[in-house]
Amino acid sequence: MKIYIGHSREYDYETELYKIIRADKELNNENIILPHEEGYVGNITREFYSDIDIFIAEVSHKSTGLGIELGWVYDDKIPIYCIHKKGIKISSSLKIVTDKFYEYDTNEELINVIKNILKENNKI
Repeated sequence: MKIYIGHSREYDYETELYKIIRADKELNNENIILPHEEGYVGNITREFYSDIDIFIAEVSHKSTGLGIELGWVYDDKIPIYCIHKKGIKISSSLKIVTDKFYEYDTNEELINVIKNILKENNKI
C-alpha cells in the first residue's frame, strides 16, 4: 500500500508536514511517501504515480508541480484527497480532480485528517 503526500515546495514542509507525520507512531506503520525525503528526491518518474494507492495533496500553497502530479494521478484513476489549513482559499480548479476536501487547524487535526482518510479507505 503506497500513500503519497504531495505538496508545494514554497513553504517549510519539513517542519509543517514531514516532522508532524513522522512523529505519529500509527502513521509510521503505513507506507507514506513524502517526496522530498531522502531516497525519493529526483527518483520519482511519471510511471511512479501509477503505482500509488492513495494521493493526499496538501493544497494550502499553490504549486504548478503539484498540479502536474494531480493531473497524472487523476489520469491514472488514483483516489485523490486534498487537505489544507483552515481559512485558506484553495484553487477552484482542484474540484476537477476530486470532491474530497479536508481542512485542519492544528498539528493534531492534521494527523487526524490523514488517519481519517486512511480509515475511509480501510488502510488503518
